[in-house]
Amino acid sequence: MGIVLKNILALLPENDSDVIRETDIYIEGDRIVSIGKRPEVFSEDKVIDGKDRLAIPGLVNCHTHSYMSFMRNVADDLSFMDWLFGTIDPIEQQMTDEDTYWGACLAIIEMMKSGTTCFNDMQMNIHQTTRAVKESGMRAVISRGLVGSGNDEAGQMRLKQAYEERDAAADCDRLTFMLGPHAPYTCDDGFMRIVSEEAKKNNMRIHVHLSESESEIEQIREKYHCTPIEMAEKNGLFDVPAVAAHCVQITEDDMDILRRRNVSVVTNPASNMKLGNGFAPVPEMLKKGINVCIGTDGAASNNSLNLFHEMSLLALIHKGVKRTPQCISAGEVIRIATINGAKALGLEKEIGSLEEGKKADIAILNLNTASLTPRNNLIAGLSYSANGSEVETVIIDGKITMEDRKILTMDEELVYKKIDEIIVRMGLDKKEY
Repeated sequence: MGIVLKNILALLPENDSDVIRETDIYIEGDRIVSIGKRPEVFSEDKVIDGKDRLAIPGLVNCHTHSYMSFMRNVADDLSFMDWLFGTIDPIEQQMTDEDTYWGACLAIIEMMKSGTTCFNDMQMNIHQTTRAVKESGMRAVISRGLVGSGNDEAGQMRLKQAYEERDAAADCDRLTFMLGPHAPYTCDDGFMRIVSEEAKKNNMRIHVHLSESESEIEQIREKYHCTPIEMAEKNGLFDVPAVAAHCVQITEDDMDILRRRNVSVVTNPASNMKLGNGFAPVPEMLKKGINVCIGTDGAASNNSLNLFHEMSLLALIHKGVKRTPQCISAGEVIRIATINGAKALGLEKEIGSLEEGKKADIAILNLNTASLTPRNNLIAGLSYSANGSEVETVIIDGKITMEDRKILTMDEELVYKKIDEIIVRMGLDKKEY
């Protein structure tokens, strides 16, 4: 199918930054085949009028738990370990495979409606998130969350499930897979070594939570006499390309390890603030040359899967904490949410920027909105002013998945109905209006 975005403003890469200029974008199959110049051979099946519109690369949510979307607003104002083990874990123990599927469907709707076209997910019930991704047209990187102690039977079972899910989804090129050792407090050093060897043997990346809370730091120091990041390095997790979520409570030495081992760090501003865990030292990491990307975490700890909200927080909180407005720029935030995320997932040659030959993963924003008026600096507008509701059309893998804010690939009303049924069954419908 040939799609033309005609006379549209577009966020385009230029050197190590981005610029906005008016152009035409030609899409054929799943690729951007030309920007600016009409290809010699091209069949127009659909023309999208770019008047008062802005095309941007689809946003990349580099850390979330999509199944948690039905846990939104059920575990608030709790300390991290009470939140995780006192509230969320008991809910997870009740989950069925269908709960995971419908939770992932709800998450995909929310992400798509706010411009995300690819997400990096850590999940529990295999085949359900991949099922939702296949049906919705979304792009995703999936990790089966791994918990284990040494060579225990439960850990081996989870590893086996990770491979089963990867192999079962080989027919969908919008799905790729990582190994997901959950965290240093749920994976001991022996199990970490097993996972790292499996990752090397199978040429897979690692997706892990690291240095999220003070309690985690204390536990790991008491047990292993090092930081979580030092523990991960000692046990081989960084021997392959790794994505480390959070990295809030980290030392200068930790940052040097992350830079030296080319670990990508996912900052999750809302989740880290809501759980009282603090602020990742993003400006310092950027100065060191660490690849920083951004994620929402799950809706159970963020309450939102809207990356524009995260981008705004990221652009603002470090200025306030550091009392330095120049410590992170609007342009840096956009790249953190696009090309940096693609690099973290090993997909930078395919997504993360609007370039000829790359996948056609595009979000189109309506500029006739109060939030983006006046249009005197749209790069600043994307980081400081946009809230996600401006996203009008989404194209993923060359296919229109949302048009005029209507999801074309999923039955939204059915998803909402199923989520309501889940929370009633689990006793989560407190109805505290």
